[in-house]
Amino acid sequence: MTHPPRVIVVGGGHAGCEAALAAARIGVDTTLVSATLDTIGLMPCNPSIGGPAKGQLVREIDALGGEMAHCIDRTYLHVRWLNESRGPAVRALRAQADKRAYAQRMKATLEDQRRLTLRQGLVVDLLIESERIRGVRLASGVALAADAVVIATGTFLGGKMYAGERSVPGGRAGEQPSLSLGEALARIGFRMRRLKTGTPPRVHRDSIDFSKTLEQAPSSEPLAFSYRTRPSFPGPQLSCYITATNEATHALVHANLHRSPMYGLKTIEGVGPRYCPSIEDKVLKFAHNPSHQIFLEPEGWHTKEIYVGGFSTSLPEEVQLDMLRTLPGLGDAVMMRAGYAVEYDFVEPDQLQPTLETRAVGGLFHAGQINGTSGYEEAAGQGIVAGINAARSAQNLEPIALSRSSSYIGTMIDDLVTKGTVEPYRMLTSRAEHRLVLRHDNADERLTPIGRQVGLVDDRDWSEFEARMAAIDSEKSTLMASRLSNSEAAALEVDAGMTHSEALRRPDISYADVSSALPRELGERVEIQLKYEGYIKRQQSAVEKLAKLDAVRIPPRFSFADCRALSREGREKLSQVRPTSLGQAGRIPGVTPADVAVLAVYIHRDSALSSVT
Repeated sequence: MTHPPRVIVVGGGHAGCEAALAAARIGVDTTLVSATLDTIGLMPCNPSIGGPAKGQLVREIDALGGEMAHCIDRTYLHVRWLNESRGPAVRALRAQADKRAYAQRMKATLEDQRRLTLRQGLVVDLLIESERIRGVRLASGVALAADAVVIATGTFLGGKMYAGERSVPGGRAGEQPSLSLGEALARIGFRMRRLKTGTPPRVHRDSIDFSKTLEQAPSSEPLAFSYRTRPSFPGPQLSCYITATNEATHALVHANLHRSPMYGLKTIEGVGPRYCPSIEDKVLKFAHNPSHQIFLEPEGWHTKEIYVGGFSTSLPEEVQLDMLRTLPGLGDAVMMRAGYAVEYDFVEPDQLQPTLETRAVGGLFHAGQINGTSGYEEAAGQGIVAGINAARSAQNLEPIALSRSSSYIGTMIDDLVTKGTVEPYRMLTSRAEHRLVLRHDNADERLTPIGRQVGLVDDRDWSEFEARMAAIDSEKSTLMASRLSNSEAAALEVDAGMTHSEALRRPDISYADVSSALPRELGERVEIQLKYEGYIKRQQSAVEKLAKLDAVRIPPRFSFADCRALSREGREKLSQVRPTSLGQAGRIPGVTPADVAVLAVYIHRDSALSSVT
């Protein structure tokens, strides 16, 4: 007897939540298995969403039909724009969440989702037949059958926590690591390495003298990540604050380096995040800086815990408290939770296809920190792609792959599967070659049609998307056809008879100066498209060239080793990564433009021979 398609998602973090929701919403029976259901959607480190590049990821997840943007819009306690003065390509939204409210809302969304079941249990093994995933086995001995499996275990594979001389097994505070699943992956033959991350201490709000810090006020008006959200403040908006380290802080770091698991004790082998270094790393690697900014951020409306951003550390607890008390405003700090480092296993991501399916096992997908990334947004972006493709694999449908030119999500995945990573990967605007095309405002133009195609965008959201596109096109046409009156021209200090669109291209003139026909967000999109039209066209031309290379597919069983005209390094790298397109082949480190040209000849020849036979 045949059964309906089934997907299992292992892990209830941000990657697992998006993967499970995507698979279930597409219409596949899905089970999310988590070691504990109490921590689904948890933010174990900074309870914030967004920021440069990360905010664009969240917007793209929403455009595809994901949940993260909708959840943060209903639970943020501090929101504001970043980089507003630096142009639309890098402008980003960032929000501080009520940590508990975010997790509760995400879990409730999962619980309410049709075709989705939550199950508490620890996955210890994978069931594989004929190089195809068939399910998972729990520590209880129960086997769960599936047509596709997404592994999204975060920092739990072989996880170990450190604070000074003390080290204990764990994926995060109070939770045991996943050891057997990592061993199962190693038995299959996956190449694995160690990485390291960490979290800072938390202090009691009432023990801080905020008069000695710099206040960061939230936006005075509600803002939203999701296209589905009607902006409104979900609760009271709270300020964040900035303080800084000083000579006394740095002296304590130097005096206690012999007790550091990274430096003196050398018990941590994994590589830490370059773009979110520990306070020890900052003091040693940036010794020329007399101080480093530290951010004091609330963790919720109903808690007095303050997150000490920029102060991640694995030094002993008593040293952490001494260091905190050197910071302006924290002279009497009461530490509620100590910081710690986590070392964990990840599976090198160049063993994945651009769909996030493993090359070794059909129907097995990896998403999130198991792929070597850091950050909630990076995890969620991989999660929704893995969930979509797991569902499509279970349904025997062709997978989707997002290109670099279509999204930050596509850029991230292409970086991971093409180049791999030796340190926790963080999405940066500088990683995207076409970031003026990949803006925060136009994620729906780029990705909502894909979300609709795979079944994640419902009729209501699709109708609203079409209405937005029609309104923007209509307003652009109106502005290009209508001319300023004499009084309008005088007010704007431009020539009379100029069209509204020509006036709007001036750097000192905004959409609000020439029209009030559209709501502000749509008006700003019209302004961006007209103001930056020339730059956007140039980037779109580059995107089209890239798309042509990516359209040249490389057969799955193509033998790179037999292409003797390729350089030796080129053959080795191509055989390891096994790119799916000529464009991806050209992005592999060590593969030269000459290698790509030679490869194109081989592919064309093989294609011609195949068509003849």
